[in-house]
Amino acid sequence: MQRAQLLERLAQPHRYDIAVVGGGATGLGVALDAAARGLSVVLLESHDFAGGTSSRATKLVHGGVRYLAQGNLSLVREALHERTTLLRNAPHLAQPLAFVMPAYRWWELPFYGVGLKAYDALAGAAGLGRTEFLAPAQALQALPTLRAPGLKGGVRYWDGQFDDARLALALARTAAREGALVANHCAVTGLVHEAGRVAGLQAQDRETGRVFEIQAACVVNATGVWVDALRQRDGQATGRAVPPLVAPSQGVHLVVDADFLPGRQALIVPRTADGRVLFAVPWLGKVILGTTDTPRQDLPREPRAQGQEVDLILSEVGRYLARVPTRQDVRSQWVGLRPLVRPAQDEGGATRSISREHTVQVSPSGLVTVTGGKWTTYRAMAEDVLAQCVQAGLLQPFSVGLSEGVTTSLRLIGGEAPPAVPIDLSQSPGLHLYGTEAAEVQALPGADRLLGGGLTEAMVRFAARHEYARTVEDVLARRSRLLFLDARLATELAGEVATLLRQETGADPCEADFRALAAGYWPALTGGANPGA
Repeated sequence: MQRAQLLERLAQPHRYDIAVVGGGATGLGVALDAAARGLSVVLLESHDFAGGTSSRATKLVHGGVRYLAQGNLSLVREALHERTTLLRNAPHLAQPLAFVMPAYRWWELPFYGVGLKAYDALAGAAGLGRTEFLAPAQALQALPTLRAPGLKGGVRYWDGQFDDARLALALARTAAREGALVANHCAVTGLVHEAGRVAGLQAQDRETGRVFEIQAACVVNATGVWVDALRQRDGQATGRAVPPLVAPSQGVHLVVDADFLPGRQALIVPRTADGRVLFAVPWLGKVILGTTDTPRQDLPREPRAQGQEVDLILSEVGRYLARVPTRQDVRSQWVGLRPLVRPAQDEGGATRSISREHTVQVSPSGLVTVTGGKWTTYRAMAEDVLAQCVQAGLLQPFSVGLSEGVTTSLRLIGGEAPPAVPIDLSQSPGLHLYGTEAAEVQALPGADRLLGGGLTEAMVRFAARHEYARTVEDVLARRSRLLFLDARLATELAGEVATLLRQETGADPCEADFRALAAGYWPALTGGANPGA
């Protein structure tokens, strides 16, 4: 995965069938689907794959219990079936997960139990396990640190969880295996218009400053919460007013040690004081608490938690756990911006009521924009995007054999075969997350040298040679998830990772930039939050 060779390919004159802007879940899904159908594909990401929202999910592969409560049965049904596909195609990065919903009032058991039975029914053959009612002793056996006084029992149901950033990386690498040219750290700086139609894009490599002009029959804007920026450029070039499409919302996540919720089962609070769903999820040796749902008007690359959001999560979780976590217990805190689709008549208010479904729009100039949706349905979203491209005349109709479903059974790199022992994502990170590539990682220098947090020297070298890693952030935030698990430890390892990356790439690994970034994830340095960001 030599960067120089990749850029040389990018510089070659070629008219691609499709150019994708954005290397998050949606864009990578589109690139993979298109390449698997035999199209010529280029994908450019200004920062790193999954560097934005797609690495900051709650790590759940789910149909959406709260969407069921809202009556959005079609969204839930689609997501439940896509959940099964994702678990099958990336068995090294995704697994079924049991959730326990504790009840402290008698009416909660039948009320939520009936709803979760309906959840099972919608899943049908794609179900992962049977919903069951738990007596108080059974609920405490499942979640030993639950608050026992007043506990009436619980309901246990099944969904899934995954490693979002590493799944995005697997999508990028699988798309490349299928023939796509994918490049991170290469920013799209403008669109190319010919006779009022989008005909390609301009880009610049962020490392060297090298400039590229790329021709494409179809350009897909899949930049998530930032799609309106490219839409505005398109509108300015063609003299059109472009109303905003996204109403952003931020979700805050806090990470605490596993002893707050030991074991392999997750806690779900169906309704918090402000009407949200709250999770406590075992993940990679820690527990994720979250998330909030706070509207934002700005779109920072690195959003920060507001003090009241941190306090709200801790107080709500504290109502259910025997031991209440405090700010001093938080090992890392991180924020994701959700690209919620703005209603036609947006009158403001809580973003909980805004649709979580995706939307695809084709501008008069032919720019295709996709936003909204969620990780679980990335594959179905990609199919919809390509169908819209064909309908708009931007792509030729596919042959019957490639018209849809080409990625339904396409196993991702590392997941070509099921693990000999099913993975356990509640355990600390390690070699098991590499699936069928584990032996290749172990063959590299430094396989027995543990840097910390489950990261070895060989894993850093593998990240640089095979996983497009260029910076310390690339490694410690997304190839390894250490920044999201323990920001202090990630900071301590930054120097060693930087040294290894210099050896592998010969480029500046941006160590100082990572240290500045990590400070915002480390509550000890931020006082628990950064209210001004």
